[in-house]
Parts: sequence; structure tokens; C-alpha cells
Amino acid sequence: MRLGIDLGGTKIEIVAIARDGRELLRHRTSTPRTDYESTIRAIADLVHETESELGQTGTLGVAIPGAISQKTGLVKNANSTMLIGHPLDKDLEAALGRPVRVANDANCFTLSEATDGAGHGHDVVFGVILGTGVGGGVCVGGRALSGPHRITGEWGHNPLPAPRADERSSFDCYCGSKKGCIEGWISGPALSAQYKARTGHDMIATDIATATDEDARAVMEDFLDRLARSLASIVNVLDPDCIVIGGGLSKIDAIYREVPARIEKYAFHPESPPRILKNVHGDSSGVRGAAWLWPEK
Repeated sequence: MRLGIDLGGTKIEIVAIARDGRELLRHRTSTPRTDYESTIRAIADLVHETESELGQTGTLGVAIPGAISQKTGLVKNANSTMLIGHPLDKDLEAALGRPVRVANDANCFTLSEATDGAGHGHDVVFGVILGTGVGGGVCVGGRALSGPHRITGEWGHNPLPAPRADERSSFDCYCGSKKGCIEGWISGPALSAQYKARTGHDMIATDIATATDEDARAVMEDFLDRLARSLASIVNVLDPDCIVIGGGLSKIDAIYREVPARIEKYAFHPESPPRILKNVHGDSSGVRGAAWLWPEK
């Protein structure tokens, strides 16, 4: 069997998947708030408890909100800052006495959806995370790509393409010296901030999508246009067989209804609108993708 771990800031989830893709067991526990070593122990305990309950051992993959640097072997770019600077894969291997594969959670999402989700049967799948942040991953031939810098698919930290006059006075992004990153325009918090700037009222992004007032419609029109421009640049470079949407904003129906035709307008002469698909496994895709980091052989 395959075991997958989704290591988040508040919870650690484990799933056991049979060879045929059936889910055998799922457990979760709170992420320790104390120290890094406690997190290693918590993961090891989850693995041992799961294998004891099922009476068999399995391969182990771990999805994290960051990446293992190829240069240093240490975790980098993690919003769970406790992990940064540690050799997470090696420490887990030492604790469990077996090889462990660690990958970015957006890559795991994409691998899950490409393996037995919305992207099943497609060769090139671009996975999109639209939520608190904007992330992504690329899967080709059933394998998640990571690249030498472990940043493959990080489209959210490119500048917004073809900015209008009112979009050129860009904000500083938290990622460093960049200005006007896509994430700052189309993430959930960005939509809420745009609505509040117009109305003075707070509203979460998914509620803005269904609201009927003029300000909400204007915010959504900008969101759909910016999302289409941003994804058109991906289509120009990657030309994926499909784009699978995940994250909290994947619940916005207008994405699937309106964005494909807009991408076709902005991209470099595609012959038909790209396939924009809603995820199948929802919040489970990260942990399932972690398990699929180990191929059949």
C-alpha cells in the first residue's frame, strides 16, 4: 500500500491507499505547536499506528507547504515556518527506517488529480490552487515536475499579465522584490480587500461570487478577467491538456462557465477553449497526491 501525509499548519493527515487506488484508512491529528522534533514524532506515530491497524507497511510520501531545496537539502519557502531550515525528508527517514519522498502540496494536489481525479487520462495537467494564496503544479505523463529550484508551477508569483492603466501602480508582494504578483490580484484575500475598498464592508470571496450588488459584480468581473489573462500565459507556455482548479475559490461556478472562452481570447491562437475542470478529490487531493509520489513499480 501507499501512505500519504499532508503536513499543514494546524493538522497532520494520513491516508492509506491500496494498489488499486481504494482508500483504506484516514486519520488526522493536530500539528504540534511546540517544536520541530515534536512534528517528526507525530508523523512517525501516525505512520506506525496506521500500519499497525492495517497489518501491513507501505511507502510514504509527504506533502508540505514549501519545498526541499536541491542545493541545501533543507526546507525552504514554507508558510509553516517551523519547518524552514530542516532536512525533513532525512529526519523522517531516520525516524521510520525507510525512504520518504517529500513534495510541495500544490504538486501533490496536481499529481492526485492527474492520477485518479479530474485530470485522469490527460498527459499534461496544470493544477491550480486558488485560495488564501495562488499556487500550482505541473504533471506530465503521471509524474509531478519540480525543477532544479523546486518552483515549477509557481505562477502566482509572476506579475499580472497585460496590466491595465489602473493595474500598473502595483503593490509590493511579500515574496521579495517583486511587484504586483498574480497572487495579490486574484487570491481570496485579494478579492475581499478589493470589495472592502469599494464598499467599506467585509465579505469573503465565495460570497462575493454569489452576491448581486453592483460592487460585487464589478469585483468578480475583474477577477475573471485577471484569472483568464494569467492562465492564458500558462497556456502559451505549457499548452496543457487540462487545467484543474483547487482551493477554496474552486467553488466559484463562473470560473468554469466564463474563463475558458476568455483564455482563448487572450492566448496565442488556441484552436478551442482550454479545458478548465473542477477538482474531484477536494481537500483530500494533497494527502492522496503525497501517497502517489511513489509510482506503481
